Amino acid sequence: MQDPELAVIELKYAVEKLGFIGALVNGFSQIDQPDTAVYYDRTEYNIFWQEIAKLDVPFYLHPRNPIPSMAEIYRENDWLMGPTWAFGQETAVHALRLMGNGIFDRFPNIQIILGHLGEGIPYSLWRIDNRNAWTQTPHSNLAKRPVAYYFQNNFYLTTAGNFHTPTLMQAITEIGIERVLFSTDWPFENMDHASYWFDKADIDEKSRKKIGSENSQRLFKL
Repeated sequence: MQDPELAVIELKYAVEKLGFIGALVNGFSQIDQPDTAVYYDRTEYNIFWQEIAKLDVPFYLHPRNPIPSMAEIYRENDWLMGPTWAFGQETAVHALRLMGNGIFDRFPNIQIILGHLGEGIPYSLWRIDNRNAWTQTPHSNLAKRPVAYYFQNNFYLTTAGNFHTPTLMQAITEIGIERVLFSTDWPFENMDHASYWFDKADIDEKSRKKIGSENSQRLFKL
């Protein structure tokens, strides 16, 4: 998504002409020079978020690895790259930047999808907001509300690549059963592993139906 104006044109064409029911972007963009990382909380992307809000379709923020100049912490530890750790860390920071920049104050109907049961964010919401001292001193970002508010009102989480019932239950506790979607994560995880886990997960059948189909039908207007 290097050019926000071109991204708007492509988004409108995909939704209005081709019948797409959402958008997916593979993390940050590299613009002009390969050794750059541009995140979508920047002012120039307001026109794109405005169009997402106008079309009323969800936006999937998909992970990618950090560029080499930003990946020093992983040097000589390549096993931490990709879905093991770097994907989630990179995407979580991007999502937090979107929340902190006030995008959801300007466009409150935008719905963002994160995979892997939230890239670790649900389990840090209290700490993030507590350390920002929302109730004691002015916070330093542009957002008008705590991060937890946006996460609970503007985000959906999928089970992709995180087939662990205690983690699922924690996500439900933080964001609500209505905002969790079943997904798989092929080719990083086997699809049959996802299905077998979900079919056997220790949740009630009403919840299984919501996560398995009903929530997606509502979000994507199927």
